[in-house]
Amino acid sequence: MMKTQALAGRYAAIRNAARVRERTLFPIQRTPSELELQARWFAGDFGSSFVSTNDDKIDIVQFGVWNREAGPDFSDTAIRVNGGEPIRGSVEFDMTDRNWELHGHSANPAFENTVLHVFVHQAGPRCFTRTLSNREVLQVRVDPNALAESFSANLPLARPGRCQAPLNQLPQEQLRSVLEAAAQFRLQTKATRLRRMIDNHPGDESLFQEIAAALGYKQNKLPFTLLAQRLPLKSLRESPADAEAQLFGIAGFLETPDLDTYARSTKRYVRELWDRWWPHREQMQRLVLSPKVWRLSSTRPLNHPQRRLAALATIAREWPRFHRASKVSVKAVEEFFANLAHPFWSFHYTLTSNAVDEPMALVGNSRVADILANVLFPFWLSEGADVMGYYRKLPARLSNRPLETAATRLFGPDPRRREFTRTVANQQALLQIYEDFCLQDNSDCAQCPFPEQLRKWTL
Repeated sequence: MMKTQALAGRYAAIRNAARVRERTLFPIQRTPSELELQARWFAGDFGSSFVSTNDDKIDIVQFGVWNREAGPDFSDTAIRVNGGEPIRGSVEFDMTDRNWELHGHSANPAFENTVLHVFVHQAGPRCFTRTLSNREVLQVRVDPNALAESFSANLPLARPGRCQAPLNQLPQEQLRSVLEAAAQFRLQTKATRLRRMIDNHPGDESLFQEIAAALGYKQNKLPFTLLAQRLPLKSLRESPADAEAQLFGIAGFLETPDLDTYARSTKRYVRELWDRWWPHREQMQRLVLSPKVWRLSSTRPLNHPQRRLAALATIAREWPRFHRASKVSVKAVEEFFANLAHPFWSFHYTLTSNAVDEPMALVGNSRVADILANVLFPFWLSEGADVMGYYRKLPARLSNRPLETAATRLFGPDPRRREFTRTVANQQALLQIYEDFCLQDNSDCAQCPFPEQLRKWTL
């Protein structure tokens, strides 16, 4: 435990101290597509200094990263307006200036932090680009005819950072020490946060809320947290027969009582949910979540919130067994989740989908690994357990956009990149470094202190 604190403390020291022209990559086609032009913008082929449609001088300090999800095309960007302080936000790239309105960006809260709208063609008189809060977004027009004649369809998620060189030069054991320190710091930070939650919400309530948030993943973390707060574990355990119906009712998934909208295999299940929800509906109506809080469009079928909600209800029902399994035993926890089953949800993706032939896991291996990394290991550490031996060995099950971005920034094409993303601990370390340095830097690596700190790192 003391060794963990010491190494994490070394990482905390370099973190606190940080408060803190690539060559052309692409060959042009005569009629570039929007995606190709976005790629060339990201590569810096259009340059980094522009004049806006308002005659403001715009400098791109940091091109950010590709946003592979809903929202603006590039996130974590930094720009400077008329030589002022860097402004962080997102950048949207469109073929015409009118697309901002035509695509509904002005009414979409996902575009609220957009700092720059880049377009190719001006459709008519100059128009104003505004966000949902009526804030004007600066506009820049770019000219594809000024591009060099080279283009490649290889679209990078991010560009390697300045720390790539010192990382490549570090001996294997020294690099492992840096990642170990970052991983331990991240684990301790989560343990401290969970300890505070436990002090405010005694018993198993805090643990249940954190598991609910993990089941919601990033798209639906908030609504799952709200559900666990509005229907505490104690309440669900007092009436286990009604727990699942109450969760689905407060989630807003039982607002359509017309059984004709459901497939034959679903009607009986929905009827049972509705019959159990109906006696509580009037009393709990003010707790029902708005449909607007749910994000369903970018969710994989296996991860649909309705399946995850059924998993949460099953975990609440099986809580004594989970409590016994979660005694610093990774194997016991994995076996608990592997044995979770549901007569309906083991064979359905959503309430409106047809049944599948083979049973599906209620909680998959990748989500179990996430629960271990972000909930149970911090919980065990907050209880004083020595968990680093288990933590180091836990294999990574899945990657994600922030992790791939972090790995690209830190390692570039270094062949060791794959090796250092194989465990959950190393993935957590990369995410911590990326959040502490890459996302805090407004200089496109030029003034980031992390490369210099790496050179000073000793075993």
